[in-house]
Amino acid sequence: MATIHVTPAVQPHSWRGWIEPWFLSYAFLGVSVAGLVPILLPLAVARTGSIADIGLVVGAFNLGGLVAPVWGGLADRFGHHRALLLWGLLGTLLTLAIFPFVSSLAARLALALAQGASAASAATVANLFIVETHSRPEWDERIGWLQTFYGGGQVLGLILAGLVSGADLKLGFLIAAGITLAACLPAFSMRGNPRHTPLSRPVLAHPSRHSELSAGSPQSFYHHLNGKAFKHLARSMTSPLGIFLFAWLVSFGGVAAFFSLYPVLMKELYNVDPSVSSVGFAVAAAGGLFLYAPAGKWSRSFGPLPVLRAALGVRISAFVVLFAVGLLNWGLGGPLALVSFLLVVLAWSLLSVTGTEITAQFSEAHEGEGLGLFNASTAVAGVLGAVIGGWTASAWGYAVVPVLGIGGAAVGIALTTIVNKYSKNNGQKEIE
Repeated sequence: MATIHVTPAVQPHSWRGWIEPWFLSYAFLGVSVAGLVPILLPLAVARTGSIADIGLVVGAFNLGGLVAPVWGGLADRFGHHRALLLWGLLGTLLTLAIFPFVSSLAARLALALAQGASAASAATVANLFIVETHSRPEWDERIGWLQTFYGGGQVLGLILAGLVSGADLKLGFLIAAGITLAACLPAFSMRGNPRHTPLSRPVLAHPSRHSELSAGSPQSFYHHLNGKAFKHLARSMTSPLGIFLFAWLVSFGGVAAFFSLYPVLMKELYNVDPSVSSVGFAVAAAGGLFLYAPAGKWSRSFGPLPVLRAALGVRISAFVVLFAVGLLNWGLGGPLALVSFLLVVLAWSLLSVTGTEITAQFSEAHEGEGLGLFNASTAVAGVLGAVIGGWTASAWGYAVVPVLGIGGAAVGIALTTIVNKYSKNNGQKEIE
C-alpha cells in the first residue's frame, strides 16, 4: 500500500497568509465556467438545436479539457504560468461572448471545444504555480484555499444562472464573459520564480476536492496525463489499476449523461424551471464541500472500496427514483427529482476522495502517472457520457437517461467488487 507522507504545514499568522490575490481569478472562473456554463450551454443549444446536439456540444466542451497536458507541459518547460492563465481566461472570454450569436452546430462545436481548452489552460497552471513557488509543507493549505475560492465561485455562478436562465440567454453568456474578464485583473498579481518539477507529480493530501463537472477545476488537472502513464498502464492492462479505471470510466460516464442535459432534463421531464434547478444544483454543490472531511474519515475507518461502493449504491437509488418519477409523471415529481439529484451530487465527495486514494494505492511508486490516467478517464467519461446521453434522449426520450446512471454505477460496483479478488489471486496487494 502506497503511503502519502505529509509534512506539517508551516502556520502563518492567520488564514489570510495562505491566500494570494490571484486566487480571485479562480473564484471568477468558477462563477463563469463551473457555474454559468453548465446551465446556459445546454439551454442555449436546446432552443434551436436537437437533443442530440446538446450532448455533442457539451461533449465538445469536455473534450477541450483533454488538452490540459499540453498546457501543463508548457508551464513545466517555460514557467510562463501567468501568461498561460491570462491566455486561458481571454480564450474563455471570447468564446463565451461569441457563442450566443451563432446557431450552426459546427460553429457551436468549435466554440465549445475552444471554451473547454481555454478553461483547461487557465485551470492547469494553478496547482503547478503553487507547488513550484512554495515549499512542500505549504502546498496542501494553499491548494485547499484555492479550491475553496473556485468551489465558492461555482455555487455563486449556479445561483446567478438561476436568475438569468429565464431571460435572454445572450445576456447570461455576456455576463459570464464579463466575469471572466474581471478574472484577468487579479491574474496580474501572479508573481514568482517557478521551479521545474518532474512530470511524475507527488500525491497531495487533498488532491480530490474538485467539482465533478469537467469544467476546469484546478484540482483535476494537477496530475496530468503523460507518456510515462500510458507506458505504465500498457504493461498491465488487466491490472487492478486498469480494472478500476475502467470501472470509474463507466460509472462516471453514466452520470455525465445526466449532467450534460441537466437543466433541459429537469424542465422537460420533471417540470422544474431552470431558475429552480440551478439553485438546487448550487445547494447540492455547496453541501458537497462539507463532505470531503467526513469522506476521508470514513475511508480510513472502513476502507476506500466499501465507501466507494456505498456511494455508487446511493447513486443507483437516486437514479432509480429519478427514472420512476420521469416514467410515472408523479404530481410531486419535481421536488422529489431535486432531492434525488442532491444525493447524486453529494455522493461525488465520497467517490472523489476514495477514487483518488484507490488510484494512488494501486499505482504504487507511480502515483503521478496513475492519477494522470484517473483524471484522463474522468475527462473521457465526460465526453462519452454527454454524447451518449444526448443520443439516448433523442432516440428514446428523456425518461431513459437516468437508466444510464443506474447502469454505469451498477457496472462500477460489479467491477470494483472483483478488483481485490483479482489482486489476491495474483499475489498483489488488496485495498480493503
